[in-house]
Amino acid sequence: MSKVRRQFTPEERLSIVQESQREGVMETTRKYNLAPSLLHKWKQRYLNKGMDGLKPAYHRIDPDVRALEQENERLKKIVAKQALQIEVQGELLKKTPIVSLKKYRS
Repeated sequence: MSKVRRQFTPEERLSIVQESQREGVMETTRKYNLAPSLLHKWKQRYLNKGMDGLKPAYHRIDPDVRALEQENERLKKIVAKQALQIEVQGELLKKTPIVSLKKYRS
C-alpha cells in the first residue's frame, strides 16, 4: 500500500469536520481514509481559530526566492572576507616601518 500525501483545502476540511459531526467520527474517517487524531486536530483548530485554523500551517517559499536568498548570503560572505582582508592589510601597513628614501638615494 503506497502512501500518498493528500492536501485538503480549508473548505474541504470544514466540510469533513461538519460531516463527522453529523455522521460520526469513525464513519467519516473510514470514508476519507483519515486518522481520527487528524480529524480531531482539524476540529480543535476550527473551534479555536475559525476558518483560519483550517488553513495550512506552513508557509511555502518560492524556489526562486530561496535561490536569491542563497546567492545573497554567498555575496555577503564574499564582501565580509574582502573587508577583513583590507582591514588586515591596513593593519600590516601601519606596523611596517617606512624607510626613508634618503638612505637609498645616497
